[in-house]
Amino acid sequence: MKASRIAAATVVAGSAVLALSAPAFAHVTVQPEGTAAKGGYAVVDFKVPNERDDASTTRVEVNLPADHPIASVMAQPVPGWKVAVTRSKLAEPLSAHGEKIDEAVTKVTWTADGKGIEPGYFQKFPLSLGALPDNADQLVFKAIQTYSDKEVVRWIEVPQEGQDEPENPAPVLELSAATDDDHDTASAAGTAEKTGGTEKAAAAQDSGGGTDTTARVLGVAGIVVGVAGVAYGVLAGRRRTTA
Repeated sequence: MKASRIAAATVVAGSAVLALSAPAFAHVTVQPEGTAAKGGYAVVDFKVPNERDDASTTRVEVNLPADHPIASVMAQPVPGWKVAVTRSKLAEPLSAHGEKIDEAVTKVTWTADGKGIEPGYFQKFPLSLGALPDNADQLVFKAIQTYSDKEVVRWIEVPQEGQDEPENPAPVLELSAATDDDHDTASAAGTAEKTGGTEKAAAAQDSGGGTDTTARVLGVAGIVVGVAGVAYGVLAGRRRTTA
């Protein structure tokens, strides 16, 4: 009897722990694919789980941090979802790779074409971001999740260090320390088009130089052939005269 009571109590306690911890695993979160270094570029995944048993997630809205605008934001296509990117004017222009940028992406919205994220499933929504700020340790992305029954959950509460996690925490991206490789990557991403243009110009010049050389060689060869023909004609004429 004691053993059975202990077993029953253990099951009840375990169930209570799972019930209390389940919401913590159901938050909308953001994680980098690899690293997200200060001053560099990164691909991040917004992981959106379905918390409901009787409704599907049909819309996900992610707001980018206004205090640290990101110049380049690109969404990867997600099957079954339409994506809309919202750009807004910046109060203070950004400087990137020697150019002034007066607007940036402030919101990305995914809307389901079909059933969306059904109960018991989750979906990842990838974004390419850069350059990440070099004067911040983390970025906060406030997210809004909409269900098929019109319920809206706002994941907008900013977690505070030393305090309990809020009920609806916003996704937070932790930034790692910058390295030389990260700066090189950011520089390469910003100058790829310019470098490509320079390489094309150099290739055109090389091609033109090769054409000129070929033309000169053919010209010299033509002169040599012409001189040889004239000499042959003179010699043939002399032979006929002598005969």
